[in-house]
Amino acid sequence: MAGSARVLVHVQRGGAERAARFGQSVTGTFCPAHEDSALVSCGLDRGRFLLSDVPFPGSTPVLLKRPSFCPAKRLGERPELPLPAELRGRGVAAGVAVLLRASTGRILLTRRASTLSIFPNIWVPPGGHVEPGEELLAVGLRELEEETGLRLPAGTFSWGTLGLWESLYPPMLSRGLPRRHHVVTYLLLRSDEPHAQLEARMRPNESEVSAYAWLEPPVLAAIAATGDEVKGLGGVPSALPATISITELSGGSASSTRLPTATLLATAPARGEDVERVSTGTKFALGLCLGSQGRP
Repeated sequence: MAGSARVLVHVQRGGAERAARFGQSVTGTFCPAHEDSALVSCGLDRGRFLLSDVPFPGSTPVLLKRPSFCPAKRLGERPELPLPAELRGRGVAAGVAVLLRASTGRILLTRRASTLSIFPNIWVPPGGHVEPGEELLAVGLRELEEETGLRLPAGTFSWGTLGLWESLYPPMLSRGLPRRHHVVTYLLLRSDEPHAQLEARMRPNESEVSAYAWLEPPVLAAIAATGDEVKGLGGVPSALPATISITELSGGSASSTRLPTATLLATAPARGEDVERVSTGTKFALGLCLGSQGRP
């Protein structure tokens, strides 16, 4: 993130609008307690990211989802676990993440640096916070360039909105009270260029990215199928290779290496240290992406 100012999430239901509250489920505003998703209208409106149960000028209808183990959902069921006052006043930040799909069908994922304060060593698409005055696409393009050095010239790509994901860190209440709360807009950027051509222009920022990979559709489909609620596939499907090629970054240099495919199919542990894996929100977005394009 280049700046400290952030756009916050507001919710509107039944004509009443309010700022989304840190630690209170945004998704739960729009769906029954036993469900974890809702169709909402969303868009940037007068300096805030508005989610509404009815369309408004400039809004986009989109699916909003939380994981079944969402800490904000669980806190609503555990009144004996109040958040500290300094957290309750934070609000919920709006974020953007971009799935960049090359003309060859591969999608770029990056591994977050181990020094980052939230979700270290987790595989995600490039992304970050929405800053005042920015449009969602501009956020995605800026974060893509800041993290990977990759700039997409105008006219070389098309794009669309995939879905919204409610993200908290730590991702499970069993690992402690939440310290970050976001609603992330996942965008799909469809490049006219093959992945090798895009990769040749990449200059990743090692303070944010420790590795990256251009993943093929069969691997992406397997990742999307390993929802953290279903606890994975029980192994690597026989149709997939045992390892995949990734590019590791260290000391200003990049080197190709192999990563066990099982690492990307790992699920979020309920307790203890986290493991290298693809984030739950990324799995959600990949499922929407692959579903919108048909079976790979």
